[in-house]
Amino acid sequence: MTDLATYLDAVILGIVEGLLEFLPVSSTGHLLLAGKLIGFEGPPGMVFEVVIQLGAILAVLVTYFGRLWKVLVGLPTDPYARRFAGVILLAFLPSALIGAKLHGFIKGVLFDPVVVCVALIVGGIVILLVEKRLPPTKVCAVEQFSFPLALKIGFFQCLAMIPGVSRSGATIIGSLLMGVERKTAAEFSFFLAIPTMLGAATYDIYKNRDVLTVDSTGLIAVGFVVAFIAALASVRLLLGIVSRYGFAPFAWYRIAAGSLFLAGLYLWG
Repeated sequence: MTDLATYLDAVILGIVEGLLEFLPVSSTGHLLLAGKLIGFEGPPGMVFEVVIQLGAILAVLVTYFGRLWKVLVGLPTDPYARRFAGVILLAFLPSALIGAKLHGFIKGVLFDPVVVCVALIVGGIVILLVEKRLPPTKVCAVEQFSFPLALKIGFFQCLAMIPGVSRSGATIIGSLLMGVERKTAAEFSFFLAIPTMLGAATYDIYKNRDVLTVDSTGLIAVGFVVAFIAALASVRLLLGIVSRYGFAPFAWYRIAAGSLFLAGLYLWG
């Protein structure tokens, strides 16, 4: 029987996931580190950490409902709607194929706190370098994406299979390097998260279906709801910060957080 303390841990991790899913700081990495710090013991196979990300995805669907609904109803006749859906699905394809192939290796080897810390630091440095050398802006809307551009960004997203890299961070940096405007890069990462997280969560639930219990399902439900509420604020927060300051604040945070966590791991084991 799961006790109250474990449900409170699920609330804490739901807040972490919701606030950080769309920020280029790696929500999965923070979940791994936060879970270790508070001693959280959720369902096996990291299924809790993956599935509660669907709460954050629901926040994107709510925030962009009008735009996404317009795309959905316009698919039969609107070429812009078809292009929008096409570039999202094409960008999703590399992570779907590579993630399924390397699922066991990723979960068994790369989900390590030290890997997360190093990835946070290195990713922060990369963001700073990219921000200082941005190429000229060529694309200012997702509907302007070409299919080759979407595919290239999809391969960038594959880097986020390393916990600590950040899925949104990888797609945003890839977009910036390809000449995509900052806000559009952030929004594309939101939309690309929808099939990516749906696919990852479905795959993890299927792989761990034999070990899921009523208690573990309850923990996932709590984390899901809390992540959804927190992510509603996070989406607007990211766009506001990016519009005013770019991505450098997140880079400095990554470097500081990764360094502190790494020091803590070595000091306290």
